[in-house]
Amino acid sequence: MLTWTITFLIIAVIALVLGFGGLAGLAATIAKVCFVIFLALFVISLVTGRRPIV
Repeated sequence: MLTWTITFLIIAVIALVLGFGGLAGLAATIAKVCFVIFLALFVISLVTGRRPIV
């Protein structure tokens, strides 16, 4: 999920440099959504991760 975020962020930067403002905004929004999903899944995995049974 984090690789998708970085990919869309790079696409947004390249589109912005080339002058495609609408595409850059869309790619940046997708990157933000992917990052929020990544953070949520990361926190859930930390909370529900395996714990040693004693």
